[in-house]
Amino acid sequence: MTQVAVLDDWQGVARNSTDWSPLMARAEVIFFAEAFQNEDEAAQKLAGFEIVLSMRERTPLPASLIDRLPKLRMLGITGASNRSLDIAACTARGIVVSNTTGNSNREAATAELALGLLLAAARAIPAADANIRAGRFQQGLPVGVSLAGKTMGIVGLGRLGSHMAHYAKTLAMNVLAWSPNLTAEKTSAAGVTLATKAELFSRSHAISIHLVLSQRSRGLIGAADLACMKPGAILVNTSRGPIVDEAALLDAVYSRRIVAALDVFDREPLPPDHPLRNAPNTIMTPHLGYGVQETWEEFYRQSMENALSFLDGAPLRVINPEVCGADG
Repeated sequence: MTQVAVLDDWQGVARNSTDWSPLMARAEVIFFAEAFQNEDEAAQKLAGFEIVLSMRERTPLPASLIDRLPKLRMLGITGASNRSLDIAACTARGIVVSNTTGNSNREAATAELALGLLLAAARAIPAADANIRAGRFQQGLPVGVSLAGKTMGIVGLGRLGSHMAHYAKTLAMNVLAWSPNLTAEKTSAAGVTLATKAELFSRSHAISIHLVLSQRSRGLIGAADLACMKPGAILVNTSRGPIVDEAALLDAVYSRRIVAALDVFDREPLPPDHPLRNAPNTIMTPHLGYGVQETWEEFYRQSMENALSFLDGAPLRVINPEVCGADG
């Protein structure tokens, strides 16, 4: 019987997000709830699978891993693309790659979490909750700040950044925006003010990052940028950890110069002994950004459909159609 691997189900939501019974009637479906420690473990555990359904970029899928999966015939990805996947290596091996499509709520969901992290940091909500549960009340809690009238800096004014800019304006914040290619026309259309990078980091009381990770954006925010931030300013990152220089970020929070509200990290899952786990001036969530019920239902329903269609000999949503003559 065909074996199907469903990878990186960290929250244990895959099984209940869609009806897998049509696929289970034709294949053995194995759900992997834990991240692989390294490529060697991934190669060992996935060597017998013909179909792998991956989750975003959680398990990297470079050519070096693809070439160690001798039985792999079909690979499913969630979302339109996966930057950690070597599609050329799949194509060279004749492996069909299918994605998921559709207009889901995941963009808004990530921006909503960024807003939640901003509010949690401004009012020390996690510490307040911990106080209540420990039998205390207001004792020892930091005094919060109001966001109304303050300045919000948006790094990256794409779809997610535009959502966040809208939320900030609703909170009566003044909004600045910057990214390497941002234009005055784009900021004017969004009702925000174009700033230079230096202006944004020095003037903002809170900054939210909404960039795609690429070679150009990796390490884009460094020690000099964080040093320009106002004392006590909030840095929200729901995009990708490596956009911010990790060593500089650790220095900024351990010296209590800024507050970091983070949903993403350089390595995920965050290692148990990572210094961020004990860092002051931080609020952290485990990469929950897009992971809402609506997203999981869309991702897993279409992933199962992709696997079934492959078994039927009529692959759906193929992004390397040259391997099968499909039109995608």
